[in-house]
Amino acid sequence: MSKFLVSRYSVLITQYYMIGDSMQEVDTQKIKAMLDQKKARMKICLAACASCSLCAESCFLFMSNNKDPQYMPSYKVVNSLGRLYKKKGKATRVMLEDMRDLIWQNCVLCGRCYCPFGIDIPYMISFARSILRSQGISGVFPHTLGAPEDESVDSQDPISP
Repeated sequence: MSKFLVSRYSVLITQYYMIGDSMQEVDTQKIKAMLDQKKARMKICLAACASCSLCAESCFLFMSNNKDPQYMPSYKVVNSLGRLYKKKGKATRVMLEDMRDLIWQNCVLCGRCYCPFGIDIPYMISFARSILRSQGISGVFPHTLGAPEDESVDSQDPISP
């Protein structure tokens, strides 16, 4: 690698990663550009949600976690993508970190969430994930790493009565 490339690369890294315990900056322009690409479809889907909770009844995570509202597919969409659209892409790092937990730890993108209005919930959650990835934020569903975080979950079988 030439000195110029190494130098240029160092400058770029310094621009996005601050020294010490500071965090990576949020590129709100990039978020806004991504939101604008799919604005019409996403706005229609967000406006069409009637909060009927039929999507929640078809979500195995919602059912196996004592019907905790954070596992409702509509809740995940409204509190991730909906918040980004409401703020017009002007997000903080803390806001994006909160969304990470919501859309990665509480959803496996299995596609089982049924919406009577035809809202493509997995597509919307996937889009929210891609926005977070563009900011260097990613997550993983906890069960893909091995044992569940909460050992009591292991003894619960969501399929058995």
